[in-house]
Amino acid sequence: MQKNKSFILWFDGIGVKDIPLVGGKCANLGEMIRKVNVPILPGFAITSYAYKHFIEYADLDDFIRKVLKGLNTHNLEDLSRRGKLIRKRMARASMSEELRNEILRYYHLLGRRLKTRNPYVSVRSSATAEDLPKASFAGQQDTYLNVRRERDLIKKTKLCFASLFTDRAISYRKDHGFDHFKVSMSIGIQKMGRADTGSAGVMFTIDPDSGFENVVSINGSYGLGEYVVKGNVTPDEFIIFKPTMKIIEKKLGDKRVKLVRGRFGNTKRSVSMHDWKRFCLNDRQIMELAEYAIRIEKYYKKPMDIEWLLEGNGKLYITQARPETVHTVKNKNILEDYTLLGEGRVLVTGAAVGRKIGSGKVNILKNTKSISRFKKGEILVTDMTDPDWEPIMKIASGIVTNKGGVTSHAAIVSRELGIPCVIGTGNATKVLRNDKGVTIDCSTGLGKVYSGILKFKIIKKDIRELKKTRTQIMINLGNPDRAFSLAQLPVDGVGLARQEFIISSYVNAHPLYLLEKGEGEKYVNALVRGIAKIAAAFYPRPVIVRLSDFKSDEYANLKGGKDYEPKEDNPMIGWRGASRYYDKSFLPAFELECKALKKVRDELKLKNVILMVPFCRTVEEGKKVLKEMKRFGLSGFKFYVMAEIPSNIVLAEEFSKIFNGFSIGSNDLTQLTLGLDRNSERLSSLFDERNEAVKRLIHDLIKKAHKHKRVVGICGEAPSNYPEFTKFLVKCGIDSISVEPDMALRTIILVSKVERSIKNRRS
Repeated sequence: MQKNKSFILWFDGIGVKDIPLVGGKCANLGEMIRKVNVPILPGFAITSYAYKHFIEYADLDDFIRKVLKGLNTHNLEDLSRRGKLIRKRMARASMSEELRNEILRYYHLLGRRLKTRNPYVSVRSSATAEDLPKASFAGQQDTYLNVRRERDLIKKTKLCFASLFTDRAISYRKDHGFDHFKVSMSIGIQKMGRADTGSAGVMFTIDPDSGFENVVSINGSYGLGEYVVKGNVTPDEFIIFKPTMKIIEKKLGDKRVKLVRGRFGNTKRSVSMHDWKRFCLNDRQIMELAEYAIRIEKYYKKPMDIEWLLEGNGKLYITQARPETVHTVKNKNILEDYTLLGEGRVLVTGAAVGRKIGSGKVNILKNTKSISRFKKGEILVTDMTDPDWEPIMKIASGIVTNKGGVTSHAAIVSRELGIPCVIGTGNATKVLRNDKGVTIDCSTGLGKVYSGILKFKIIKKDIRELKKTRTQIMINLGNPDRAFSLAQLPVDGVGLARQEFIISSYVNAHPLYLLEKGEGEKYVNALVRGIAKIAAAFYPRPVIVRLSDFKSDEYANLKGGKDYEPKEDNPMIGWRGASRYYDKSFLPAFELECKALKKVRDELKLKNVILMVPFCRTVEEGKKVLKEMKRFGLSGFKFYVMAEIPSNIVLAEEFSKIFNGFSIGSNDLTQLTLGLDRNSERLSSLFDERNEAVKRLIHDLIKKAHKHKRVVGICGEAPSNYPEFTKFLVKCGIDSISVEPDMALRTIILVSKVERSIKNRRS
């Protein structure tokens, strides 16, 4: 029999050229078995020829055409009624003895290969139009797990054929211009891996949210992978940095339930406290999966969306691979920057999907039975979604869920639709109220739902229009969760990476308090996670990390902090910055910080990190700090000093002898030059970085530093606030200007104009 007229084909005999016959899912499994060195569970494909034979034998074609004639997919009740009619008819239709016997024959042949009678298998849809480069049919059709008995195999096969006409599949094809009768169904019959005794999940060869290409992002949970995709659990998350092949982030999920093989089908089980408080993969398994992901990406030459499972015996398998279809098709030269303009009360928070903002009236739906009352432009609020929700997801302005992770169904579909989604809030369906206007903000890396319809702006810029500047343009960054997204800006690196956000958000406890509790490693790991994510995002561009610069009152506000901090009348010029790092009472905390920085460089191989010492009053103080850092193993780094005290500039030549560069902190420099408290409302009218005394100091610093071949940058707020100040800096010959991310593109344009003007005058 010719291949294109075969009912059944083994996976190891097919490849991507056979997509019209076996669909994308089966074709890619066959391709990987034959040409990519990754482990795949054995199986066979029921071909699209078999599907067409089934349709013809059961005389279904005319019936389906008649039912679908005149369908408006936006009429959700009518869509549901017609889809149900087709599926019911297909599930009850007769299958020819010829096809039935061939399916069962190959099933028993698979059992012989596995040396198991009646093996457990998965019955997985593989539509012939799915997994195309510009369309994702993921989740449109059905999959059945742990199928064993002959009659169940035939029953699930027919149900799988019928799932070509689920409401979501009909709607998706109609909206994307696919002819219902030019799409056929193939089915993969594959040995069931024992993920119910291990774990399973999804991984991408890019960051699925931002499209950042230098990482592998792995999500996983215990049991079958269905709970990860459907959002029943918040999975563990692991991020591997490709250039160094190191794990730069591990996030523990909330995975208290799992789906496992039961006596009669699959069943839900509780996960023990011991298990849900530990990761579902160890470091060796994480790296093995990352290696497989990179092999697959390298073979296909494009970012990939991959499913995996880990059996209880420790054996890993790849169960599916398809092209990533959201970021791959975007024009990467066009940057969109969303900025919230209004202010409102934060109602709920969760993980941000996408970097957009949306608003609308809340519509809380408990299940798909009531989706007919959902109106275009509303905000869908629900516990979690699955493919049955897609007909209304595509008309929503945003989505908010109680459960799920960044690779759950709601997250995947939201990215594809280009709408903001706040996922895993835990309580959105209880806190939010129907018909109330809300605004979803995912622009900052943390998903927030605000009360009220707030204003926001969108800036679009084609980066091909930007000219490369002599002056390096960098950004200030504190929140590591924004790093992958912001790294796509055409900037030269990070001029100020603040540790304070990492400390307050990731641990929110005083380091000495954690040491006393025996939890010093918690502090170290939090710093490593945050700093590494920023450094990896911008690699190999420089990332200047400022050592911790809390004031005594800010440290006191951290958990346990009051017992370790003095009460100062003016913390702004008190015990802060360099004076802490060599002080015996704070030195154990500083050692933790140094331990984290050493790990980022030496273990994670992120050698683009530059360290910066803040508020260093004297040259002698600088020497003491450098001595302690070297004692704690921080060799190989470049060391900068913040130029924020007049003494740093008056003695710039002496500071140049011990530091590799300067970074101007214009806020503190203005405060100390003009002798005023920058937090004083009464004196606020006098606070201005453009004051002539401040500008003269900056001019002198640049001149002195350059004389000693030292670089000078600025990371204060002045360039972000005042375009004329930026012009002044460029004319002084400053080496780099670091601004807030939303000002980066405008600053590049401005600096380019100023540099061009200077060049024209000289010529």
